[in-house]
Amino acid sequence: MDRLLLPTARRCLARYHIGATMKKKTVTSPKSPGARAALPADPPPDELRRIVASGEKTAQLAAFHDAPEGAVLTTDQGAPLADSDNSLRAGARGPTLLEDFHLREKLTRFDHERIPERVVHARGSAAHGYFQVYESLADLTSAAFLHDPSVRTPVFVRFSTVAGSRGSADTVRDVRGFATKFYTSEGNFDLVGNNMPVFFVQDGIKFPDFVHAVKPEPAHEMPQAASAHDSFWDFVSLVPETAHMVMWVMSDRALPRSYRMMEGFGVHTFRMVNAERKTCLVKFHWKPLLGAHSLLWEEAQQISGKDPDFHRRDLWNAIENGAFPEYELGIQVIPEEDAVKYGFDLLDPTKLLPEELVPVRRIGKMTLDQNPTNFFAETEQVAFGVGNLVPGIDVTNDPLMQARLFSYVDTQLTRLGGPNFAEIPINQPVIRVNNHQQDGFHRHTVQTGKANYHPNSLGGGCPFLAGEGKGYVHVPEPVEGRKLRERSPSFSDHFSQAALFLHSLSPVEREHLVAACRFEVGKVERKEVRQRVLGIFREIDPKLAEEVAAGVGVPVPTGPIQVPPGTAAPTFRGDNGGITRAPSLSLETQPKDSIRTRQVAILVEAGFAGGELAAIRAALVEEGATVEIVAGVLGALKGDDGTEVEVDKTFAIAASVFYDAVYVPGGSNSIDALSRDGAATHFVAEAFKHAKPIAASKEGVELLRAAHLDVRLAEPSDAESVVDYGVVTSYGDPGEGFAKAVVGSIAQHRHWGRRMSSRLPA
Repeated sequence: MDRLLLPTARRCLARYHIGATMKKKTVTSPKSPGARAALPADPPPDELRRIVASGEKTAQLAAFHDAPEGAVLTTDQGAPLADSDNSLRAGARGPTLLEDFHLREKLTRFDHERIPERVVHARGSAAHGYFQVYESLADLTSAAFLHDPSVRTPVFVRFSTVAGSRGSADTVRDVRGFATKFYTSEGNFDLVGNNMPVFFVQDGIKFPDFVHAVKPEPAHEMPQAASAHDSFWDFVSLVPETAHMVMWVMSDRALPRSYRMMEGFGVHTFRMVNAERKTCLVKFHWKPLLGAHSLLWEEAQQISGKDPDFHRRDLWNAIENGAFPEYELGIQVIPEEDAVKYGFDLLDPTKLLPEELVPVRRIGKMTLDQNPTNFFAETEQVAFGVGNLVPGIDVTNDPLMQARLFSYVDTQLTRLGGPNFAEIPINQPVIRVNNHQQDGFHRHTVQTGKANYHPNSLGGGCPFLAGEGKGYVHVPEPVEGRKLRERSPSFSDHFSQAALFLHSLSPVEREHLVAACRFEVGKVERKEVRQRVLGIFREIDPKLAEEVAAGVGVPVPTGPIQVPPGTAAPTFRGDNGGITRAPSLSLETQPKDSIRTRQVAILVEAGFAGGELAAIRAALVEEGATVEIVAGVLGALKGDDGTEVEVDKTFAIAASVFYDAVYVPGGSNSIDALSRDGAATHFVAEAFKHAKPIAASKEGVELLRAAHLDVRLAEPSDAESVVDYGVVTSYGDPGEGFAKAVVGSIAQHRHWGRRMSSRLPA
């Protein structure tokens, strides 16, 4: 038997061999001894593109899957186990014996399951998908994945919060990470961005200070995943360059409705380089096809308690249900000579380039169509890096970007246990890796060549250099200057873009921002910190400072702001290319032409109007919405026409904050029961307070009256549907006109300006 197994064991090991001469090897997979798998030499470019186009990444990962169906339970060394429920002991009531190797192995493995979580972006969710460029960008870049519209480049995208720990809630007020790994035919390209186009600090040397300030305070480890505390605002009050980013974090952008409805930005300015070595500057954007939408602060707080996994669950369920998230990749292209043309420096990561000055060109689409098979193996172990580049894309001298080039690699050494993290399946490119790196913790590759150095003759010179025009070449940018610790004067405008963002918001968005500032600064215990923050706000907009001051118990200071020695002080205010408002920065200008994937709650009890429910449900589903039946108890409910529906959620489980809209069909028995249920009237009243679309037909209108909605509702005498501030009601049969009005109301997402009755819940 041992003689029979020996060749199999050797073939298993051969799977990880890399030979010096690059000859094609055929080996046996260790998971399926009878299945043949190929380790090819580097294929020609056309074949590489075919491999990438076929979705090779998920096939590559499948080779590492371990499905134990029908298998015998074994130890890590393969010994079959007859008992895994009882420790080995001396007598039934005696002490456990040290020789119990299975107990020791099982506990040791359990004790070491956790790896260090990310210092930032610890809380994440991810998905697989593909990217397809619309047309060749060969005039701008030599990056192959941006040339051929027929190629589907595999991607893995990780969304995340920034400040909180791995176990924190999804809907906290925070920046969101938006990191994309493209598995291209020329290696991995990582676009490691956020859902906001700017950052808190200009230089990476300040990043540890910022993170220490926003994280829980060291004395008591509070608060978790929140910036509403003294150390964060103390930092903000002393570092004026944070002003622009603070406006974004206090805005609705910090409370996305869903990862599927969230923009992404590369933050930094990159370079593209074409085959002729001509360069241009670019800014990367992700534009969700569903538009960008947000939660309200009150909703976010409630969801954090009711479902801390809200965003994670939303992403997972959408993909499982076939409602694949889609994002268009856009670029702003800027000639090199225009780096400081618009009154600010494109190398400054606290600045954005308004779309009103340089429009975003949409160059391709990303579709996320597969959930991870194993959260730890993929979402937790994926390692992104700003320095993971492909030919045709290069970095710039942005000082925050330069620090990230080092930091992302450095952090993986601790988090993933050493330098071989690129061999973890989720991090492997879809093309073969050939180099002379060797050894180290957790090395999987078994190098078989005679030479582990370059150049060599013993290994036939392999692996050989790519050759002229085929490998990665850095842009030969002229570099000169004295060694010094100094900011460029072009970085010293800290307030003009903060003001531009504020002035670009709609009135309701500004109202939300002021309320957020009052909440956050109001939680700061030290008055002197609160006052310094108001000084920063005054530099952005005096009215903003006064509005916030009215709620935080200190006056707006007079005189110039004070910064500590060595901190970059503001010296001028740019004109942002001559614009004072940028509508593209407001969520209110986002597309509102679809209800695809919107979550609609239909409130019913026994005796509901079956025909009304069926008609509106069908209309909503046809438009791509997701409908759930909410009632007092689970089970089947019978309508007034004998039809039955299965209840999806109860009022004890569901809440209006989980839904985008509410519909109440008629049926006198159903409405009588709902009107007696305080949870049902609260559900409707709360949705109204949060400016959500609400609809009711026939007797269902009476539940809206019971909820004291301060809008015009239909009367039995009304021949047509009544629409008032997004509330659609009708006493007639809910035909095509009513359904169309309901769909149109939901497409608007929110309906601001409603009159709030004092009887609505707090």
